[in-house]
Amino acid sequence: MAGQHTRLLAAVAVAGLVLAGCGGGGGAGDEVGRLEIMAPADPGGGWDQTARAMQAAIDGAGLADSVQVSNVGGAGGTVGLQKLATERSESYLMVTGLVMVGAVETNEVDKRLEDTTPIARLTAEDEVVVVPAESPYRTIEELLAAVREKGTGVSITGGSAGGTDHILAGMLLQATGIDPGKLNYVPYSGGGESLAALLGGKVDAGISGVGEYVEQIKAGKLRALGTSGPKEHPELKVPTFTKLGTGVELINWRGVVAPGSISVAAKDRLVELVTAMHASPQWQEELAKKGWTDTFQTGHDFSTFLTKEIGRIKPVLQEIGLVS
Repeated sequence: MAGQHTRLLAAVAVAGLVLAGCGGGGGAGDEVGRLEIMAPADPGGGWDQTARAMQAAIDGAGLADSVQVSNVGGAGGTVGLQKLATERSESYLMVTGLVMVGAVETNEVDKRLEDTTPIARLTAEDEVVVVPAESPYRTIEELLAAVREKGTGVSITGGSAGGTDHILAGMLLQATGIDPGKLNYVPYSGGGESLAALLGGKVDAGISGVGEYVEQIKAGKLRALGTSGPKEHPELKVPTFTKLGTGVELINWRGVVAPGSISVAAKDRLVELVTAMHASPQWQEELAKKGWTDTFQTGHDFSTFLTKEIGRIKPVLQEIGLVS
């Protein structure tokens, strides 16, 4: 009961701040009541799902006058990242995550994540490797053996080049003694496109966050071969890659950042808004529905985490041959 009371107070307090921002006075908070969340990818993928889950939770909890979601796909989110740098609104968020950390390194971009204002880390999610239900590959060992034998004759789809899905594919090949140069990786900006390619038989296998494929797995249209977390995923009765002896573990995380130009006061308001969203029953329902792990973190803690992730990923990309 005490926890519910605390969450209610937080939601009410932030709602008051948001609505107060809609009044006159010309201050930085005037637009806070009209929040925009950019998903830097095409519809259907994890970033789009995150943005729309946030929209549903904030709307449902009454924390903003309106919440709009826009999609700016391309180059592992770095097209959206460049757009964020030109945004002057102080009530604007962009979904980001591990995919973008890698994509910044594999694409030549002017603006990096270091140029944004970190707001919050929200979720973590296991990756899963799948094949169509009619595929001859019934285990990850069989799929990797086919890559070893056929090389680029085996196609694996996933998100943008250099992102989490691509990194995991390279790590699996490297861990099993297969030259990452044999990888035929077919990137898509949105999870919907990669799913369509899988279901249409255009590719042999796919890699994505569990949430993007779980419904098709449950429906029997896709077969899961393994997951990338430290322990078995509760919704998928398949082994982890660590249990299979590869030593490969990779967790995809997602969060939100704001333009680097916003004021300290605007940053504080956005942090309070997202904190109230996180405390709301609506967001907790979204987490449960999507099977996302709650890794909520704001302020200095998230900034420190982001800096460490940026430093961690480049050597991994170098090891699997994605950057020099």
